[in-house]
Parts: sequence; C-alpha cells; structure tokens
Amino acid sequence: MKQKFYDTAVKQEKVVLVGIITPGQSDEQTKEYLEELEFLVMTAGGLTVKNFTQRMQKPDRATFVHSGKLEEIRDYVKSEEIDIVVFDDELSPSQLRNIERELQVKILDRSNLILDIFANRAQTAQAKTQVELAQLQYLLPRLTRLWTHLERQKGGIGMRGPGESQIETDRRLILNKISLLKDRLKDIDRQNETQRKNRVALVRVALVGYTNVGKSTIMNMISKSDVFAENKLFATLDTTVRKVVIENLPFLLSDTVGFIRKLPHHLVECFKSTLDEVREADILVHVVDVSHPNFEDQIRTVNETLKDLGTIDKPTITVFNKIDAYQPVQHHQEDPAEPLTLEDFRQSWMGKNNSPAIFISALKKENVDEFRQLLYDKVIAIHTERYPYDKLLY
Repeated sequence: MKQKFYDTAVKQEKVVLVGIITPGQSDEQTKEYLEELEFLVMTAGGLTVKNFTQRMQKPDRATFVHSGKLEEIRDYVKSEEIDIVVFDDELSPSQLRNIERELQVKILDRSNLILDIFANRAQTAQAKTQVELAQLQYLLPRLTRLWTHLERQKGGIGMRGPGESQIETDRRLILNKISLLKDRLKDIDRQNETQRKNRVALVRVALVGYTNVGKSTIMNMISKSDVFAENKLFATLDTTVRKVVIENLPFLLSDTVGFIRKLPHHLVECFKSTLDEVREADILVHVVDVSHPNFEDQIRTVNETLKDLGTIDKPTITVFNKIDAYQPVQHHQEDPAEPLTLEDFRQSWMGKNNSPAIFISALKKENVDEFRQLLYDKVIAIHTERYPYDKLLY
C-alpha cells in the first residue's frame, strides 16, 4: 500500500495592504508607510502580495476607502485567495464590521498587527501583562462583531436575543480583567522601582531609537552580552539592563523597546512602565539607522516620543549606525557616488546639527573605540560630579 505524506508546515498567510493618500501626504510617504507595514506583516509571519492606495480628503466613515475601491479589493481577494487584508490606519468598530461583511476575510488594522507581534515577542511577566492589557483595551469597543454568529432577534420587550446578553457578560468580564491587569502592572512597577533604587549609585545610560536601528547589536557590542537581535521590528520588547565597565568606570546600560510611527496610543500607555528606564536615565544614546532612506523622519518620530515622555532635554549622544550600508546620493547616473569617509560624515549636516554625534557600524565594528571613548567621557563627567571623592577613578 502506497504511503501518504502530509505537509505539516504552517502555511504562510497571503496578505493585501490598504492605505490612503491624504492631501498633506506625498506618494513617497505613503509608499514608505506601506513598506513599513509590509515589514510588520513579514515580522508577524505573513506574505504581502499587493498594495492598494486611494487619494482621499479623509477616510470614509463607513468603509475607510470608497465603495468602488472596496469592490476592487474584494474582487482581488476572491480571485487570489487572500487570507488577510491589513489597513494602515486604525479602523473604528463600525468600519471593521462593514469591511469584514464586504470582503469576507480576516481584517486587521495597523494597531491589531502591532499587538499581534507584541504578543508573539513578549517574554517576561511584565511584557505579557502589558500586551494583554493593550489587547483587551483594543477589543472592548469591538466586541459586537464577535457575536454575529449568535441568533440576533428583533428589539423590543421580551425579544432580546442571546447574543445581546452574551456581549454584556463579556464586556463586564473584560472590564474586570483590565482592572486586574492594571493592578498587576502596578505591583510589577513597584518591584521595578525597588530594583532601580538599588542601582541608583551607578550612572545610567539608555539606548533609544526607532525600531530595527541596531540598538540590541550596540548593546551586545558594548556590554559583551548576548541580547536578542535580529532584522525584524520589535525584536526587543523587554527592557534589558546590563552593568558595563569601560576602563575602570562601571555604569548601567539599558536597551528599550523601539519607537514607530502611528504607534497606537493605548499601546504607548501600556508600555509607559517599560519606558521608565528612559525617564530615569542620566544619558540617552539615540541610535539612528543612517542607511534608511527616511532616517530623518525616524529621528523626528523618536524626538516626538521623547518629548511626550518629558525626556527630550536629557544629555544625548546621537549615534549614526550602519554607515557601512549608507548609500550616498548619486547626482549623475554615469558617475557612481563615492562612499563617504568618516571625515565626510563628521563634516556633514548630520555631524554638525547633532552635537555630540558619532558615526559607527556596530555590525562591522567600525569606529567603535571612538564611540566607547565618547560614552566614557560623558559618564565620567556625571560620575565625578555626583561622587567627587570616589577613589576608584584615581
């Protein structure tokens, strides 16, 4: 008898992306937003097969895009057997319901996708609690669409269907769970605060930056520890703190969750405690991926987030990472652009507008000694001011 073999590998879900171009937004920006969304899909394990965009004054209140575009998406989804449609902005509960009814496939928005990645990446009790809280807060206003499979009878006295009471029960259960999770987070925060107080004697340095700029690689390089790093968004969710010694000077270095554009507000709220390391740091190391075509936008996003956290005025070193992958602007097609030297980088607007700035490649270990020296100088200045009679340094 012939043996049958079955493929048990998880099938990669096919995904379509949808975004809108508003009046204040260029085609280039929309393309970049969708590329970032595609990277998020890849991080979550999906495969993007097509992007749909539409020029609009503002999103349609009922279906986000106009009905003609939605029909076009529906036809494509049907013919290509698409599994998921992801929208680049947050959808309201009614938009979600209407789109799902029209397209008959799984619908996600940017917030939901980020939550899915966070849920997959969370390792510690704190990160898991934060993600669960954010998921429940996202789910609460969208509960009704989950109960369409139940019998819904006409309104009126004595005519309520079981779906209606089920939603109320679920809403109460979710609200209770949210309350419990908030209490649990407060307890974890208190424990973290105690840990931070115990470490107060040392100068504290926090790595901040856009997601996927190489913070964890720099952390590994400086602390010679093995922090998880890979080319995916939000590889690090939990704040990692390491004691580092440069020459004879010990200090604490922490790696934090990466920032991103359009990060859902409730997610920022839930991760405030993770970002306490940033708030309580003495020095910030703002890591920038200089090889990214839109790194200036990323710097702006990080600065806005730091402003929201009230930490924008802290002493900051700007580290332009990945100089080995930087592509200079080509003015003539026949003349290939010369790669920039370290001196070119220092004399550029990047070096002059971000003082102090340093240019490195964490992966290739380029210019690392200069970075260590700069970090040492900054840390020792704070340390000697704080402990002027510390015999260790003499």
